[in-house]
Amino acid sequence: MTVRKLVTRREFVRQAAAIGSATVMAPTIISSTAFGKPGAPGPNDRVTIGFIGCGRQTNEYNIPLFVNTPGVQVLAVCDVDSWRLGKSVELIKQQYSSGSIKGSSSDVASYVDYQDLLARQDIDAVCIGTPDHWHVKMTLDALQAGKDVALEKPITRTIRDGQRLIEAVQKQGRVFRVDSEFRSLVPCHRATSLVRNGYLGQVRRVEVGVPVMDSYCAPQPTMDVPEELDYKRWLGEAPPAPYTEKRVHPRKSFDRPGWFSIMDYADGVITNWGAHLNDGAMWAVDKERVGPTEISGRGKYLPADSFYNVLAEFDLNYRFADGLEWRYRTDAPYIRIEGDEGWVWADFEEFRAEPKSLLTVELKSSDQVFPLKSEKQDFIECVRSRKEPIEPIEVGHRVTSLGLLGNICIYLGESLRWDPRQERFLNNDKANELLDKPICKPPSV
Repeated sequence: MTVRKLVTRREFVRQAAAIGSATVMAPTIISSTAFGKPGAPGPNDRVTIGFIGCGRQTNEYNIPLFVNTPGVQVLAVCDVDSWRLGKSVELIKQQYSSGSIKGSSSDVASYVDYQDLLARQDIDAVCIGTPDHWHVKMTLDALQAGKDVALEKPITRTIRDGQRLIEAVQKQGRVFRVDSEFRSLVPCHRATSLVRNGYLGQVRRVEVGVPVMDSYCAPQPTMDVPEELDYKRWLGEAPPAPYTEKRVHPRKSFDRPGWFSIMDYADGVITNWGAHLNDGAMWAVDKERVGPTEISGRGKYLPADSFYNVLAEFDLNYRFADGLEWRYRTDAPYIRIEGDEGWVWADFEEFRAEPKSLLTVELKSSDQVFPLKSEKQDFIECVRSRKEPIEPIEVGHRVTSLGLLGNICIYLGESLRWDPRQERFLNNDKANELLDKPICKPPSV
């Protein structure tokens, strides 16, 4: 086979949008609820979608990709920040008025309360892109409302919540996909194709790196809540806290938000970026539905007087039941998989391998073929077909769990043994207490 040209994430978005806008004009596509038809959209039905959370990820990636996916109609957006709501509506109108996409931008409604969006019977699916502390509640409510769900990663902050989502998806019979794109990029796909088809021989070791992103932030003053923000709704069930801009997100901007680095709302890089890179590596070595048996390592939290309080750096080692060794650390974003007969390396843009012949080896007709498509396309196709997406709930749970297990190990400062079938720590009550409780403060606090 010929190795495809590797592309950046932004170029990937542009290409996907171009492909989608060229093919979404079929006049026979109608809404699955246009005539009161119950159930999921059929193979020729338009899929209607709403966005809950209108931050950077939604506006830069999710809206453009979904709008340009064939047969999709965006009907609504929801956010507790009215400026962000307005920007999302503007963006959708721009997409639909581009001349190549047939859609009615006048039908895009905006909501502050996500329950109002979920109450609409004409919406088939939702894409949830909120701060992490809202993910589970919104997803459970969306499933209960009969919506299929694409959820930004990391999908949960506790292992028990992952189990709850699995149960709810199965009970409600809905399609769920982790809205994570690493499997949709050429480098990860190439690595997976080679590893899973045995071109490295027996896999012995995996290394996963994520960038160092969280840095010291001086204590912040209490500020007046901006007029465009419903701060009470933003907090939700998180602990009460005075408003300051760096706790939430920059005003009237899509720059990096502060909540990402505060443990009342998220776990930082260890689960967020880890849900990209660990996901790709777990797919490549076929560990996406299991877990490790041993976890050890160390980490460094931000200074005690820092407003941000997540892990600044970490270096973790996992061991799986078959002896596979897995190192996960802050470094640079990459995956490296080593086998008896060579290694492969991939990040968001580049693929490397040794021996060099792996760069151009042609797959055999008998080799297993893995899908290469946009995560949005995959989700929409599965909404129609009711088939399992490339990254379903069970896989998303195991990927998120890998980061959560490492987080617990560092928080307790001890090596842990884990039963991946029962999903419990062995002989460690302190660790098991954290299975259903997010870590919200460094261990010294």
